[in-house]
Amino acid sequence: MNAVMLNTDAATLSPVALFLQADIVVKGVMALLLVASVWTWAIIVSQWLKLGRTAKASERFERDFASVDYVDAFAKAQGGSKLPSARVFAAGFAEWRASTRTKPIDREGTRSRLSAAMGSAIAGEIDQLSDRLNILATIGSVAPFVGLFGTVWGIMRSFTGIAAAQNTSLAVVAPGIAEALFATALGLFAAIPAVIAYNRFGHRLNRLEARLARFADAFHATLSRELDGA
Repeated sequence: MNAVMLNTDAATLSPVALFLQADIVVKGVMALLLVASVWTWAIIVSQWLKLGRTAKASERFERDFASVDYVDAFAKAQGGSKLPSARVFAAGFAEWRASTRTKPIDREGTRSRLSAAMGSAIAGEIDQLSDRLNILATIGSVAPFVGLFGTVWGIMRSFTGIAAAQNTSLAVVAPGIAEALFATALGLFAAIPAVIAYNRFGHRLNRLEARLARFADAFHATLSRELDGA
């Protein structure tokens, strides 16, 4: 008899049972946190794959650029590429063509405009790559408080049940308190991966931005030498 009662209690306190037994407010909080958790993992997987592909493709692009002899031919071969490195290259090359179209060439002005054009392109590429990181930051900061709201509401409901039943037995209050604490657990379950992923992706984006800046500096140096010989 005791074994049957123990199994029943364990089933009653299972995650699914806790969700089904919760009132409408706590159910809404739990459902919201589950959606946030799924959304978080979807962003994590997509960002991980995107940044990995971008890093590898950018490395190949920069290696190819380092081995070319003629910038014009390389620009024609890489036209239309959507890689961040290619777009930074395209921005610099477009400014180079525009600045050297007329004679005499303003060398210092051209160098300044090249830096500005490629710097703006780098900023735009990083903004695009980090587009959904703000969602991770929001989930990481808000989810624990949403779970805490569910916990407070659930505990208030448990105390109300105690007052109505006039019974402080653990068997009476345990399900309600468990529901409340489950909401906090779901909040942490959504927030912890979001915070870790946000910090990790931020670090990878910083490295990619530094890489793009080094590529822009190398391209700028190549064009600057062309200016000296013009």
